[in-house]
Amino acid sequence: MTRQVLGFLGWLLLVFVAAALGGLASANAPDFYAQLVQPDWAPPAWLFGPVWTTLYVMMAVSAFLVWRRHGFEGARVALVLFLFQLALNALWTPLFFLWQQGAMAFVEIVLLWLFIVATIVAFWQLGRKLAALLLVPYLLWVSFATALTWALWQGNPAILG
Repeated sequence: MTRQVLGFLGWLLLVFVAAALGGLASANAPDFYAQLVQPDWAPPAWLFGPVWTTLYVMMAVSAFLVWRRHGFEGARVALVLFLFQLALNALWTPLFFLWQQGAMAFVEIVLLWLFIVATIVAFWQLGRKLAALLLVPYLLWVSFATALTWALWQGNPAILG
């Protein structure tokens, strides 16, 4: 296999390891989510899987495009930002679903949002506009998830307090 194919598979694997960690923490998420008082605009539980799968693929492609053009050394700051936001992404699920820490999950998702913005800016500044744009749907979904986290935390103080 070529370096390019192995590189892409590496980024894809890394992103889906983060997704799998979140998946393990959310094994009972549909039942827990159904128990929560939800705002009228909350999506059904079944929607999260397809949306996140699509976003994770886009994230892997985005990181790969930056790595392919610059290598890790040439894009160290941008790719470290990407890796940090990926770690924050993986942390949110156990905070919310496993440990039921609404306040911490909200603070954490705000940090995640900030690191996604920083990653988009860093990718754009490296001239990888497509890589930056591939992260915009992720930023929009996390923006929505931030509002939903707030609403769920505020609406369920006995569970997520």
